[in-house]
Amino acid sequence: MANVADIQTVPPTNRLVGDMPKVGIRPTIDGRLGGVRESLETQTMDMARAVASLITENVRHANGLPVECVIADSTIGRVAESAACAEKFQKEGVGLSITVTPCWCYGAETMDTDPLIPKAVWGFNGTERPGAVYLAAVLAGHSQKGLPAFSIYGRDVQDSDDKSIPADVAQKLLQFTRAGLAVATMRGKSYLGMGGTSMGIAGSIVDPSFLEAYLGMRSESIDMSEFVRRVHEEIYDPDEFKQALAWVKANCPEGKDYNPESMQQSREKKDWAWEFSVKMALIARDLMVGNPRLAELGFGEEALGHNAIAAGFQGQRQWTDHLPNGDFMEAILNTSFDWTGIRQPYIVATENDHLNGITMLWGHLLTGTAQIFADVRTYWSPDAVKRVTGHTLTGAAEGGILHLINSGPATLDGTGRMQRNGQPVMKPYWEITPDDAAACLDATTWHTSMVEYFRGGGWSTRYKTVGGMPVTMARINIVKGLGPALQIAEGWTVDLPDEVHTILDERTNPTWPTTWFVPRTTGSGAFRDVYSVMANWGANHGAISYGHIGSDLISLAAMLRIPVYMHNVAPENIFRPSTWTAFGADDPTGADFRACANFGPLYGKYA
Repeated sequence: MANVADIQTVPPTNRLVGDMPKVGIRPTIDGRLGGVRESLETQTMDMARAVASLITENVRHANGLPVECVIADSTIGRVAESAACAEKFQKEGVGLSITVTPCWCYGAETMDTDPLIPKAVWGFNGTERPGAVYLAAVLAGHSQKGLPAFSIYGRDVQDSDDKSIPADVAQKLLQFTRAGLAVATMRGKSYLGMGGTSMGIAGSIVDPSFLEAYLGMRSESIDMSEFVRRVHEEIYDPDEFKQALAWVKANCPEGKDYNPESMQQSREKKDWAWEFSVKMALIARDLMVGNPRLAELGFGEEALGHNAIAAGFQGQRQWTDHLPNGDFMEAILNTSFDWTGIRQPYIVATENDHLNGITMLWGHLLTGTAQIFADVRTYWSPDAVKRVTGHTLTGAAEGGILHLINSGPATLDGTGRMQRNGQPVMKPYWEITPDDAAACLDATTWHTSMVEYFRGGGWSTRYKTVGGMPVTMARINIVKGLGPALQIAEGWTVDLPDEVHTILDERTNPTWPTTWFVPRTTGSGAFRDVYSVMANWGANHGAISYGHIGSDLISLAAMLRIPVYMHNVAPENIFRPSTWTAFGADDPTGADFRACANFGPLYGKYA
């Protein structure tokens, strides 16, 4: 059993340079003094306060810190008050804005004109004042000026003294906020490529223009020889290394060596690989976010890090033909706990696939949970499973299954051994208990790597994800002439009988973690059946996040001007800027492509 009873949750902290973005709330009002404006002041400010309460009570940053809302100092009725609000938002570090109003306002004077922050407008659905008229007018202004905004309008009429936020309005406010915070959090941060291109995988050819123009991020890179330098010159915290190695020995049990006896490494070599792997994890973390302890040890430059919100490690083959692979490093950093306690997971992509790494980052920012990195390895049809194992797939799996299995380990959270109300879940780290962490560790074994793959050895994880979890698989791809485009598949993890899992799993590399996944099918297009999803998936990798978050991903992609070309999200849950309708109301997918092309990357003019 894992020895984690004494592990405590690390208090929420921002480990990156830059304050966390805030949500700006803009209460706009009819500017006519002499009776009109005065009668609306209280109602308008109450709307703003209600939205702030909704957000602070229901949304956290991915690092666990509370989300702060900034309300304009006064209602906004004329352009001078808009300017005062904009100045306050800039000083306060606002990263997205929500305009609220119960009435008519002067649209062009009261609208948010900051081109770089996502924006939404909630127009109160009431009969006393024409809030809906202002909503339509100001959205037309946003479209005309090329500043897309999300429209929020309740389905049912409310009384003017009703201070509640209807469920449909609340859902859109929170969806917009989650996506907007993700956009704002990425801005100014770095993706750190540790190494270069892995085995010709296009996703690991890091594209700085994509990171800069679409995400507002920096592209940072180091050669993998930096790991060798830091190991040889002992540029890591020696005390933490001892603590980490002891924790690993107590909590990471070794499993079967699947290598042929003639290729098995000596016990001495395996022990050395453990020590080297732990040092790699420390070094990768320090490279990403820095470590003040290194300055105390005389390594002031190395102590700074690269302010990386996500990273990737090339590994294969120049590294792994000679030295231990990055499997332990990736697995433990992507996990929500280690020897330091229960803490925010890092985002580290296998094979430096930055497109999958950024997709993982999106899932993490939207949910606060750790992310599974996986190969989209195999479609198993019911007939093929029956032929190979004699088993008949039933239930959610009856139409076939996708074998998601890593070429580098996924987060240990992905075992599915955490529970909420008796159901398997992946929790944001601030909800994880020591028992949750222990259950994930107990479900994982560590296997010396297959030498035919990794000549330098190393340690890989093996686990089987528990079935019954709602998950979303997503992936950004870059297409020449089109740019980045996103694909999304919501579905569920499924269980197979142990003997069936073993037969299928051992046909490939049994030292890697497996997730059996079934996407929700629709009977048409790319989601006609499970096979069609596999056949239309745009790359060899996918990022898997807990929960059905496809609608949030679609909103996030629209903010960044990245079209979605494949998804199975219900139409009623899709939320994009209102002006997308002008590009084809009867063809939402085509309209998405045309709108994104028309407005261009969010930071394209500045990249």
